[in-house]
Amino acid sequence: MAPAMAATPSRTEPENALIRRNEELERELRESRERQERAQDELRRTAERLRVAEEAEERLCSQLGELEAEAVMQARENRAQVVLLMEKLSQAHRLLEAASISLPANKGSSRA
Repeated sequence: MAPAMAATPSRTEPENALIRRNEELERELRESRERQERAQDELRRTAERLRVAEEAEERLCSQLGELEAEAVMQARENRAQVVLLMEKLSQAHRLLEAASISLPANKGSSRA
């Protein structure tokens, strides 16, 4: 860029005004380009943060799916264990009844 030219006798005032306006427009253009570069840098940083966040979300969703599958398996195992214990308890009650032993809850109907 040419430095601001001093008014010379060979230039008219309109020419000097055009030179000043041109220099002003060139300065505004430089500033605009700098703003655009800063905005593009910020956009790149934001895009990178978004990419990282999306990857983290995918990992979390995967982990959540695994945990849900584990919880379902554990619930099934627990249910099977409860059913087994209920069957054993029922069998124990039947054995006690067959042996004519009264249960503490049945105090009024003692067979002894």
